[in-house]
Amino acid sequence: MTDHGDHGGGIHSIKVPIPDNPLGHTLVYVMDTDRGPVLIDTGWDDPASYDALTRGLTALGTSVADIHGVLVTHHHPDHHGLSGRVREDSGAWIAMHAADIDVVRRIQAADPGVWLSTLLAKLVAAGAPEAHLAPLRKARASGRTRTLPGMRSALPDREIVPGERLPLAGRRLRAVWTPGHTPGHVCLYDEDARRLFSGDHLLPEITPHIGLYEDPEDATVTDPLGDYLDSLERIGRLHLVEVLPAHQYAFADAGGRVAELLAHHAERLAALRELITEVALTPWQLAELMEWNRPWEQIPYGSRNIAVSEAEAHVRRLVKAGLAEPVPGSDPVAYRAA
Repeated sequence: MTDHGDHGGGIHSIKVPIPDNPLGHTLVYVMDTDRGPVLIDTGWDDPASYDALTRGLTALGTSVADIHGVLVTHHHPDHHGLSGRVREDSGAWIAMHAADIDVVRRIQAADPGVWLSTLLAKLVAAGAPEAHLAPLRKARASGRTRTLPGMRSALPDREIVPGERLPLAGRRLRAVWTPGHTPGHVCLYDEDARRLFSGDHLLPEITPHIGLYEDPEDATVTDPLGDYLDSLERIGRLHLVEVLPAHQYAFADAGGRVAELLAHHAERLAALRELITEVALTPWQLAELMEWNRPWEQIPYGSRNIAVSEAEAHVRRLVKAGLAEPVPGSDPVAYRAA
């Protein structure tokens, strides 16, 4: 299997590895323009990942120094991680949706100790047991806090504005705002070829993680799953010929995949509501009972935090739809069917 692929029309992909991650790699797309190559995403900030990117560019007859710009679908480190290194070595601009630029700015300014306290508070509110909280309390007390992923990520210098055609010489590429996986996730629509660079929004076999993404300093109650479902329907109306995702492989049946994902979340919401019909449950209890790709007992420690965030996103969607409600006075908050 080659580390790069030709998608026709001056579009190539390079497999940039993600260290110690079952996803394996990010597909970084290289798009020819009249002003030089433009990358869509860059991959994880790691020496081996950067080597893979540079080798792939060399195999395509170009180099990092030739890169004109970087379009980032969203701020996650397996997509945005190497953007700063590419900019340093080429002078390329970096563009991202304003909502995710705000996330990058907050992460850069965050103190790891404050981040740990915020995570602890969220887990306590979600009903996490003391056995799960104890290691975090110990880390906070000792002052040994880990560095946030993405703290070294580059601050983009351009905004991707939804609905507008991107200023790429010789290309008709339009941004489609698709929040859900992150608040500023964008897909990029090639109007001439009717194909979509879908980032993590639409993947051929994987259901992207939809968790909470609000600013801890903002009291607004967000609805990430509602945003994601609306975004899916928006993409489903494009009548695409091909989807070029950031993971796995390119595929043709965008409408069919959108329908599968909408059905998946409808089934999951119905199952979750059934769980709280007879008894009120906290988000942690819901996460323990929800169906995952492995039994709860086998889910790694860090992944449980992600799972609880996803459970909260689903229960928020039920509350927003009038199908569930928090039990007054419950602490930690528990939810019941409405």
